Amino acid sequence: MANVNIDPLPLKGVKVIDFGQYIAGPAVAMILADLGATVVHIDPPGGPLWESPANATLQRNKMIVTINLKMPEGLAQAHELIEEADIVVENFRPGVMTRLGLDFAELRKNQPELITVSIPGFASNDELRRDWRAYESVIAASSGVFTDMGLNRVLMGINPSFSPLPLASSYGTMMAASAAVLALQARERTGLGDQIEVPLAAAVMEGLCYNSIKIEGYPERYKTQREVEIERRHIEGLPMNLGYDELQELLDPFYRSYLCKDGRTFYVVCPSHKQHAKRCLKTLGLYDDLVAEGLTEEEDTYLPVSEWKSDVSLGVYPMPKHWADLISSRMKEVFLTRTTKEWEKIFGRGKFPGAPQRWLQEWINDDHAETTGLMIEVDDPEFGLMTQPGPVVWLEESGDKMLEPAPRRWVEFDEALKTLSKMETKLPRVRPKNARDGWLDGVRILDLCNVIAGPHSAAFLARFGAEVIKLDPSKPFYDAWNTVIYGMSHMRGKRSLLTDISTPEGLKILEKLVQSVDVVVWNAPDRQVKEMGLDIDGLQLLNPDAVFCKLDCFSGVRPGPRTSYLGYDDLVQATTGIMLRFGGAMETPEEHAHVGTIDVMCGFGGSLGIATALYQKLKTGRSGRARTSLSALSGLAQIPFCYDYERRGLFDEPAGREANGYNALTRFYYTSSDRFLLLSAYENDLVSLNKIDGLEGLIDVIEEERMAFLASAFMTASAEDWVERLQGADIGAAICENIENLRIYDSRPADGSTGIDRGSYSFSVYEDHPSGHVVTQLDPYGVRPVMGKVYSLSPAEKYGSSSRAVLLEMGYDDAEVDQLINIGVVSETWSREYLPS
Repeated sequence: MANVNIDPLPLKGVKVIDFGQYIAGPAVAMILADLGATVVHIDPPGGPLWESPANATLQRNKMIVTINLKMPEGLAQAHELIEEADIVVENFRPGVMTRLGLDFAELRKNQPELITVSIPGFASNDELRRDWRAYESVIAASSGVFTDMGLNRVLMGINPSFSPLPLASSYGTMMAASAAVLALQARERTGLGDQIEVPLAAAVMEGLCYNSIKIEGYPERYKTQREVEIERRHIEGLPMNLGYDELQELLDPFYRSYLCKDGRTFYVVCPSHKQHAKRCLKTLGLYDDLVAEGLTEEEDTYLPVSEWKSDVSLGVYPMPKHWADLISSRMKEVFLTRTTKEWEKIFGRGKFPGAPQRWLQEWINDDHAETTGLMIEVDDPEFGLMTQPGPVVWLEESGDKMLEPAPRRWVEFDEALKTLSKMETKLPRVRPKNARDGWLDGVRILDLCNVIAGPHSAAFLARFGAEVIKLDPSKPFYDAWNTVIYGMSHMRGKRSLLTDISTPEGLKILEKLVQSVDVVVWNAPDRQVKEMGLDIDGLQLLNPDAVFCKLDCFSGVRPGPRTSYLGYDDLVQATTGIMLRFGGAMETPEEHAHVGTIDVMCGFGGSLGIATALYQKLKTGRSGRARTSLSALSGLAQIPFCYDYERRGLFDEPAGREANGYNALTRFYYTSSDRFLLLSAYENDLVSLNKIDGLEGLIDVIEEERMAFLASAFMTASAEDWVERLQGADIGAAICENIENLRIYDSRPADGSTGIDRGSYSFSVYEDHPSGHVVTQLDPYGVRPVMGKVYSLSPAEKYGSSSRAVLLEMGYDDAEVDQLINIGVVSETWSREYLPS
């Protein structure tokens, strides 16, 4: 193992041509450049299609060349650059590159080692939408993002809800970057590249897969107070009109914000872990009194609730309303006694999760963000010294090199070509017999993670052929809501082994597993990683060839004051300004609705880190330790406004519950069909808009009166009619769809296929799901290679189902397994029922 931080960057020597515009394409190339690739970015003669200071971040570490692809000379230059490239990235509509004379399939006939990555808004086989002008908000509206913005907004009657977070581009970026590097490491074995498509609509659906799953016969014990209230209002025909303060009284005491002494709010997120809620109450001085009043802890919360000793168990989400109200009222009083900064230290050092609500501007200039490299400084030629998001993924042994990126640099074509041509590319021998295998066929992964981000990283890799063994404790630390419900998504394609690794016998099982795998992924604190022998020195003794990947909440490349603090997706939303933007004010923070907003993004980050380390190992023989964190991914999720410099304007992106868009040309409008339309247009679209039937005269309307004009016009026809008219004129527009409708339109009985052939949206219905419930969930269809194989994933098995089989494969016999079960080291189940009732 090389010494920490002296190795070259892992993608050194990789050559990338970036034709991308807006966010996704440039962001993929930015990530590859941060990891050491040499990147040439192509802009048209008029400059980038999106004018934003965010381009300074997206184009760092790149040479920028101006090329007119519509002219023969420019096309010839593009071909010359591609001939030198390993990877080509673009994110235009399907067919645009081919019409320009850059047909990727034809290019790969003469250059079979080339990897091409296309990131269109909608899938090339989506006959309805593939030619749409697919701006970020159009994709979000079509994919149910705005209409399914969480229980809070439903109860407040705010539907749809606008958000400026570029979720489709963020998820698409991480999936496409992971796919590019997975194909790169596969090329080391086969000698052949690949042609990859990652539609942003499919990517955002994968990012929201924990929101779109449907479980028929969902047990009542998992329904929150908010879900029960929504059902009640539907049944009784009552309006959804709760106010913000009323809504707070329906929240779990361990999953809400509290007002503190300094007038700021502090977010507590410790609802589902056996110890977190208890540590919280003990630290607040409330535990003993509440126990005296009847608060209990069930020994086995995976029993049916009807078999519990009482109606409540601390550490199980959600709590019954009377207990939630009582505990919340007590916690409110205690939080008023200290400032948010004091509480942050108390929670962090006490090892239970909580964080102050911060604005994005505060986070960008936060001491922890600066110390860790979560925020870095770049001396941009246009904006001067800028603060930008740091690396999203890094290897421990080379991460320091990523903290001082070169600013974007405009060069002439000849200089860019010369730079690429003088770099020697050593290609492996072509072995075409492997070319249609999965990119990770033969790779074994040990998944030690919990909650969402870590397990999702391994689940994503399973579709490409990796064999994944999921190891969990013989007795669960988290409640069934956290393990089983989430596990229905992230346990797909895995085998489950339950083992207590804190015992000598369990540690021996762990060590044997580590010795047998290629990759170990864990989201444990550094202390626990070292205790289990998986730090650098320990893993060198156990399995020096293994790649190790660690995910956590607050880490950056370098250690910082809050690196060891525990946390989840929601806490990163609080820490980095996402919740305050969505809620609109310090007094009214709201989580950004979707389960796993940052979690899944970070999971893809773990996958990218693993792919990068595997490539480095194949290329150089050096095993690496990949890292990422939820905080590192928060910058990508906020890339359009996550920067600061001396002359920066206000942080005035759309915020709060009243936000309906950016302006009159990009916002929601109500139509005659009682459905909402999302219009996404710009000043230079006014001439085209003015020619559309029903919008004549718009061009003469002053800016202040456009909204009223358009609101009146759009009420004259249905949303469907307006989308047809607008998209027919090449104007961005979409119906604000909802996930339930997408499930209805795009579901089929599970048939063992991946759904890749079904366009931008695809669900499978599992009538015989192992849970005993009928389950509808998204297909593994977001990454679409031409050469590499993508496998359909088996439904998530019951936890512990493979314990015996895995141990037998490891050399234990049945008698030894029985003995391990009898002494509690190994378990074959956590519960009688798959989904405890």
